Amino acid sequence: MASAEAGTLYRGREGMWSWVAHRISGMLIFLYLIVHVLDTALVRVSPEAYNEVIGHYKTIVFGLGEMGLVGAILFHALNGVRVLLVDFWSQGTKHQRALFYGVVAAWVLLMIGFVPRQLGHMFGWW
Repeated sequence: MASAEAGTLYRGREGMWSWVAHRISGMLIFLYLIVHVLDTALVRVSPEAYNEVIGHYKTIVFGLGEMGLVGAILFHALNGVRVLLVDFWSQGTKHQRALFYGVVAAWVLLMIGFVPRQLGHMFGWW
């Protein structure tokens, strides 16, 4: 009798979580793009309404959302490079775990560079 894990490819390891995070970040970026196109199109309909919407973007909530957006874009881009390496480099599958942790490390370093600047912008520190 086969075990319950026999048909499971990832079993909750780095490859699966990378796959899940890649899809989630892609969907978040897609949703942002839809909202961005709609709010930009609003300027043709009503410049006053457009200015009101843009005013909301200057709030702390939207500032935090921008940090999430940048985080999603950075992860999606870095993980996309990892996917390319796994798919097209002959040693890619052998090194996919190390590549995943490389993506995480690069993402953390880039976010460390971005988050203080964004917080400073949001709270008027500079």
